[in-house]
Amino acid sequence: MTEPITLVLIEDDEAIAEPLIFGLQSEGMTVLHAPTGAQGLTFARSRVPDVILLDVMLPDTDGFTLCRTLRAESAAPILMLTARGQELDRVMGLELGADDYIVKPFSFRELLARVRAVLRRRELDRGETPPRADQVTVGAITLDRAARQVWRAGKLIELSPREFDLLGVLMANLGQALSRQELLDRVWGETWVGNPRTLDVHIRWLREKLEADAAAPVYIETARGHGYRFADPTARRHA
Repeated sequence: MTEPITLVLIEDDEAIAEPLIFGLQSEGMTVLHAPTGAQGLTFARSRVPDVILLDVMLPDTDGFTLCRTLRAESAAPILMLTARGQELDRVMGLELGADDYIVKPFSFRELLARVRAVLRRRELDRGETPPRADQVTVGAITLDRAARQVWRAGKLIELSPREFDLLGVLMANLGQALSRQELLDRVWGETWVGNPRTLDVHIRWLREKLEADAAAPVYIETARGHGYRFADPTARRHA
């Protein structure tokens, strides 16, 4: 039996949210309604939704900021809802990781068609790129050892050879705190001689490329007084 689609609706306007909830539930979907960005982020982290409908104008944050955070932690399709139809806003939303953009007012039939379209694209992507033994995925980050490529939420991220090797070691030891010396030995080599601070510089570069907020990393954590670990942000939902 096919599991129902779980959809997170982040929308503070009840006049818009109520008919959407009714219509989507009538289509057999499970709808989690969040009137604030904070609650929407909680739902996205705890329930692993199939799709997220995200309003741009929220009482506690703006949708663009929230979209960036969601995309860093989740591969779920994001469809942004907004009354702002300017091209710059649409481009910004898409560049931050949104999969589609619909301008208010819109009909329920149009929204439903767009939801189904992003879900079909997700299923096609899954069918075309099945998991392989040389791939490791944690949250929205996928590392392909054979191709020496890394993706965040399906978007290719350019890494230097040293950055790739460092990330590979961290992801291969998920959840384990690796000492600074161990990381230097395994990535730079035991005979390498240089400034050990280069490790911190490479960690900073990785965070800037992989994290939604490099100052508040959810993947590459600091093990104070020891080194670094790679964490799975989804594991915290059940901690």
